[in-house]
Amino acid sequence: MPASPSRTDHGGMTDSAENDIMATIRGLIDEEHALRSSSDGLDPRERSRMKEVEQALDQCWDLLRQRRARSEFGQDPDEAEVRPASEVENYRQ
Repeated sequence: MPASPSRTDHGGMTDSAENDIMATIRGLIDEEHALRSSSDGLDPRERSRMKEVEQALDQCWDLLRQRRARSEFGQDPDEAEVRPASEVENYRQ
């Protein structure tokens, strides 16, 4: 049985896929904050990871927006797809 939908802040309905995306976003934000909290600055490995985290966040926000837009216009949100990082780069909420 599918998970029951729950209300979102913007008044729409959400499903387990959206909840999963939001959980991923929260985890990436936590990681980003942890990386930024280093008082010594980031070493090359950490800078590389920060770039990966930022790109993944851009992709997650884009996917979430796609799903919500599809749902709003009566289309299947499950048809939304993750777009390449280069396409959604610097896409912020």
